[in-house]
Amino acid sequence: MKLHSKLLAAAAAVGTAGVLSLGGSASAASPDVAPGGNFNLSVWELQEPVGSPGSPTTISSSRLQGDNGFQDSYFYTDTRDGAMTFWAPEKGVTTPNSNYARSELREMNSNGSAANWSLSGSHKLSATLRVVSVTSNVCVGQIHLGTGGTSTKPLIELYYHSNGDIVAGIENSPSGGQNTHTVGHVSVGKTWTYTIAVSGGNTIDLTVNGSTTHYPIPSSFNAYKQYFKAGSYNQSSSSSTTNGARVAFYGLTVSHG
Repeated sequence: MKLHSKLLAAAAAVGTAGVLSLGGSASAASPDVAPGGNFNLSVWELQEPVGSPGSPTTISSSRLQGDNGFQDSYFYTDTRDGAMTFWAPEKGVTTPNSNYARSELREMNSNGSAANWSLSGSHKLSATLRVVSVTSNVCVGQIHLGTGGTSTKPLIELYYHSNGDIVAGIENSPSGGQNTHTVGHVSVGKTWTYTIAVSGGNTIDLTVNGSTTHYPIPSSFNAYKQYFKAGSYNQSSSSSTTNGARVAFYGLTVSHG
C-alpha cells in the first residue's frame, strides 16, 4: 500500500528501524484500525481531558488493545498515515495538581497494576513522533514520580515549543524547581525521535534525533519509584476547545532491564 510505503520511508529518514511497534517488533501501521491494533498498549492506560472536575476519564489498557480498541476524538488513528494521535485542547478536565488538560498514556504493568519501578537498573522510553499543532508548548514524554513520598512532580518532562525548540525540564528535587535545557529543534509537523532512559540509578540519558545528553539524578529522588508517560500534555490553558496540542506517534516502546 502507498500509505505504508510512505510511512516506512519517513521512519528511515529519521533513522529509526521501523515505524510502529507490535509487541516489540517493527511493522507498518494500518490506518484502518484503532491505535491498539498498531501499538502494544498492554502496558499503558489512557487519561483524557474529559470527565468530572479534578477527575479526568481513564481508559484501561484492556479497552485500548486490539484492532477494535478504544478511540475517540482525543485519541485515534490518523486514517491518512496510521499515526496514534493525541489531542489536548486548552479547555479540558485536569488532574487536581495541574491546570493543563492532557490526552496522555500512563505506564502500566502487564498484569494491569500501575507501573512503579525503582531508579536502579535500566529503563527506557523511545518514540518517533511529530507535533501536528501546538499553541504554546506541549509535554510529549516524561518520567513521573510514583510511590515513596508526597510529591507529584515529574523527574523529567520533554517539551516541544511552538517555535520548534525541544526542551528538557529536569526537576531539582521532589519538592520542585525545574531546570530547562534546549536539546533540539524541529519544525512543526516534522518527524523526530526521542529516548528517555535511566541508567545506573543516578543518570538520565536523553537522546533527541540521535544526539544524547546526560543529567545527574539528585539523591533526593532515590526514595521514589517512577513510571513513564507519553502523549499530548498541553502546557497552556484558556476557554478555547479548538486551540491546543495535537501529537502524532509513529513509534512507542518501553523496556526495563
